Amino acid sequence: MSGRSGGAGSALTWSALREVKCAELEQAADGWGRVSNRADAVRDRIEGELLPGLRDTQKGEAPDAAVRGLRRLGTNFQYIYTECGLLRTTLNSLAHEIKTQQRVLQGALDDAAALRFTVQADGSVTYPAAGEGLIDGKPLAGGTASGVPNPGMVPPSGLVAPNPNAGKAQDIADRVAQAVRAAADADWRYTRILRSLKAHEGLGVPVATWTDAAADAAAVRDAARGYLKDAIPHDASPAERKAWWAGLTDEQREEYLAVYPDQIGNLDGIPALVRDAANRDNLQLLMGKLEGRDDADSATKLAALREIDRQLRVVPEVGDPPMYLLGIGDQGNGRAIVSYGNPDTSRNVAAYVPGLNTSLDEEFAEGDLKRARDTAAAARDIDHSSAVITWLGYDAPQSPDGWNSLSVAGTARAEAGGRAFNGFMAGLVASNDHADPNLTAIGHSYGSRTVGAATQQEGGIPGVTDIVLVGSPGVGVDRAEDLGVGRDHVYVGAAENDVVTKLPASEHAVISGMGRALGPAGSLAVDLANGGDADLWFGTDPASEEFGGRRFGTDDGPPLISPGRATIDAHSQYFDPELDSTSAGSIALIAAGRGHEVKQERSR
Repeated sequence: MSGRSGGAGSALTWSALREVKCAELEQAADGWGRVSNRADAVRDRIEGELLPGLRDTQKGEAPDAAVRGLRRLGTNFQYIYTECGLLRTTLNSLAHEIKTQQRVLQGALDDAAALRFTVQADGSVTYPAAGEGLIDGKPLAGGTASGVPNPGMVPPSGLVAPNPNAGKAQDIADRVAQAVRAAADADWRYTRILRSLKAHEGLGVPVATWTDAAADAAAVRDAARGYLKDAIPHDASPAERKAWWAGLTDEQREEYLAVYPDQIGNLDGIPALVRDAANRDNLQLLMGKLEGRDDADSATKLAALREIDRQLRVVPEVGDPPMYLLGIGDQGNGRAIVSYGNPDTSRNVAAYVPGLNTSLDEEFAEGDLKRARDTAAAARDIDHSSAVITWLGYDAPQSPDGWNSLSVAGTARAEAGGRAFNGFMAGLVASNDHADPNLTAIGHSYGSRTVGAATQQEGGIPGVTDIVLVGSPGVGVDRAEDLGVGRDHVYVGAAENDVVTKLPASEHAVISGMGRALGPAGSLAVDLANGGDADLWFGTDPASEEFGGRRFGTDDGPPLISPGRATIDAHSQYFDPELDSTSAGSIALIAAGRGHEVKQERSR
């Protein structure tokens, strides 16, 4: 029903609008939906059955080539799934808008029939004589009302027509014109979108195709706003969101996943399998979007997304924790939430919050994800029903000039991050299958300050029974019991050579000492010689006796200054089973719900 040409002037008539068979549009949408679902099922079979089967049973050049071909085929089916899903929602959204205007039109026609007015082919409304003349008392002549450019406005006139039918006819004519105009506009908008939803020729799905797909998704999202978006419960609790999702039909879920993978994939309370599926699709769209940019920030994030995508496509070895993408985005410094193990089916779930200088870059995708993966592997050896998450759901402070940024960042980012972290943890509680799962919050570096801020929100961190603080410059409270889980459930790791765990609450020490530490290192040892003072930049030293937590053993780590070099590597080894097996083992025990078995070390 193309009713507009070039966006100007409508050729659509009210009679043509009335006769549009929206059921045919919806049937076509259903057809594209079936194609989308089949493509998704084939992709799942390739990734879940064929690729693991090849890896486990075949070795050599030919199987390697087959694996590459299957991966390309899987990508192609993912693209088919995405584009066909967009086609379905575009057609359903068009039908939704046309049906809305058909209801407006039919209401106007029904009113005209009840009043015995005549709606002409051009939309004008003829009304009969009525009322009485002021002079002769005879009925006033009838007339014709036409829809005005702005429906609802009375045409400018010096006199008000006394015939009582005139105003009623004008209202009906306005509603007819409004319905036709809105339907023609929808027809024009959706025609443009449908023409853009086409693939490039060939069997491959190059980067440019995903860039186009990102633009397609944005266009469909904008057009379908009234059809789907308003119903997404952004302001609801995680439990209410879970209930909303459970109450949708399969078709509704599929449409939300096709059009709003970015929103569904990052909505706390939605089941992990659903978030993973949405985010894997959104990951492709994000990479396509960033491919079209040439600025440094986009290039940095794109490199991280490519590495995450690579890891998601690796077929896990038998016994390795499966990888779930629970969140992804390019806002701020970037967002990424990755779980090793299913957090909905696991009895033990730990979430690790990274700290200073963490952003969506290759270092995060390789290093911070490895920390969660190593911890999950060790925790699952203790209790297989365990999952460990890397949570980059906030803008951690960045330090172009070293640790000086702590004096600038203060607590603002920790407070904002703490609120976001609590929302995420509430989502884990809502979606977990167990009545009383064991949840652990792990904070490293400034991430420990973020975890500390989360505990100070009303009710504390939802569901969390254990807290781990490693490499901490302080958490914003002075005593372990202030974190809300009991002092015996607060575990602290502080390497002897980790200077961050000795940051004194002194502006001079931070500015002149730590600032130089990330440059030439200078005289940091002098600045840190604070006479054993337990006061750190963000409160009492968590490893101190005054704080009262349970300190566990760690390797000392490389000294800050050694012959020919300066390093703060001791700050980054807590999760590494090869560089610090004592610390990594203790963190895994706690994550597996066996914190009572952790060997305690003497406090500072």
